[in-house]
Amino acid sequence: MKISRLHRNFIGMLLSLVSCVPLLAQDAGPLPSTPPASSELDPAKPPRPAPPPAAPATVQTTAVETKPPAKIEVPTGTHIPLVLHNGISTRSARPGDPVYFETLFPVMIDGRVAIPAGTYISGEVTESKRPGRVKGRAELGVKFTTMILPNAYMVNLNASPGGAAGTGGGETMDKEGKISGDSDKASDIGTIAKTTGAGAGIGGLATQSAKGAGIGAGIGAAAGIAAVLMSRGPEAELPRGSTLDAVINRPIFLDSDKAQFTGPGQASTLPGPPNREPQRNRMPF
Repeated sequence: MKISRLHRNFIGMLLSLVSCVPLLAQDAGPLPSTPPASSELDPAKPPRPAPPPAAPATVQTTAVETKPPAKIEVPTGTHIPLVLHNGISTRSARPGDPVYFETLFPVMIDGRVAIPAGTYISGEVTESKRPGRVKGRAELGVKFTTMILPNAYMVNLNASPGGAAGTGGGETMDKEGKISGDSDKASDIGTIAKTTGAGAGIGGLATQSAKGAGIGAGIGAAAGIAAVLMSRGPEAELPRGSTLDAVINRPIFLDSDKAQFTGPGQASTLPGPPNREPQRNRMPF
C-alpha cells in the first residue's frame, strides 16, 4: 500500500509531539505536595476538637384552649338578708303579684364579695289566704326568682323566705317560709268581756235587780261572741321596710368575670315598719 506525502508528513508531526511530552514534564518539576495538618506540624499542640453539631431547631406549638369562665358557687342553704320595698297584705295580695327586695348585707364566698349589699331580688306572691271568721289564720306565701347585682348582672334564683320576719306585728313564719297572721285570742276575750259587762249594766239599770243584770250579762256575752264570729282575724302583712332572709334552695353559680366586687356594697336606707297591734273589725261597742 502506498502512503501519500501528506500522510507521511502528518505521522511525522505526531511522532515529534509524542517525543516532546517527557521533556515538558522534566521542565515543570515535581508537583507540590499537600501541606500537612497543623497537628502534624506541631506535635505538642493537641488537636482542636470539632464543634458539636447544632441541635435541630424545634418549633413549639401551644394549643389555644377555650376554657369556660370560672364559677363562684353560692351553696344551698345560704341566707341572704333582705328588706322589702313594696308592702303586701293578705287583704289585697293575689298569687302572682310581684314583690321587690334588696340585700342588706354582703354574702362572702372564699374571702371575696359574691353578692354585695344593694343587690336587687325580685319574686312573687305564691299564696294569699285571708283569716277565717270562726277559725283559721291569715297565710301569705312568697318565693324569690331573680337576682340583679349592682353591675346589672342578672341570674336566676330559687329561694324561699326564712329566718325571723321583722314585720312590726305578730306575724310568724314556719320552716317552709309561710307567713301567718296573729290569732288575736286576747282581743277576742276582751271583746266578749266588754259586751258581757255592758249587757249586765244595761240589764241592771233597766230592772233595778240582780236578775235583770244577769239577763243583761247573758245577752251581752252572746253579743260579744257573735261579734267575734262575724269578724275576721288579723291579716298577715309585710309592710314596706320589713326584713327577712332569702334561703337558697339550689346552688347559684356566678361567672367570676362578672362577679368582681372590691367593696361590700351599700343598701338603701329604708326605715323599719312601726310596731302595730293586730286589729279586728269590731262591732261599735
